[in-house]
Amino acid sequence: MTSLAAADPAFLDDVTPLSAACAHGDAPALFAELDRRMHRSLGHLLCTVNQLDAGALRLHRLYSSNPEAYPPGGSKAKAGTDWGRHVLLEQRVFVGEGEAAIAQSFDDHAAIVALGLRSVINVPVVLAGDCLGTVNFLMADARVTDAKIEAARWAALLALPGFVLAARARVH
Repeated sequence: MTSLAAADPAFLDDVTPLSAACAHGDAPALFAELDRRMHRSLGHLLCTVNQLDAGALRLHRLYSSNPEAYPPGGSKAKAGTDWGRHVLLEQRVFVGEGEAAIAQSFDDHAAIVALGLRSVINVPVVLAGDCLGTVNFLMADARVTDAKIEAARWAALLALPGFVLAARARVH
């Protein structure tokens, strides 16, 4: 059993909401259900899901657990940033611990800290070598455990159908 399932056995219970969101082509519902399930393991205060425009190295927000502060549809340019290279190009998880790490990596660091957020896990969502975007969890605690990083990786994997649905909706 993974440490996520060991820490939160209910995580694997009732896949109906996730499968129904996929069956109905409802990416926001899928992301909302992942956010809800992950909250039990991560205790995060903010979850966002961003789709990558690889040509422009720009992220477009598909989902936010706090739409007042971070509304869906917002975007961020990441070209030429260390964070963009690390997460989007090298496809590596980013863990920012403490206000200094957040300030170094995010232009909107003042807004992040004002929400009481002191750490972040950004997980690239990758399919067949292509980064499709990121799943992001921001927490009040300044430190992030290995178990939380693993849980965030699971969330990114489970978010993959939502990225496919979002891309499909753009085409139609």
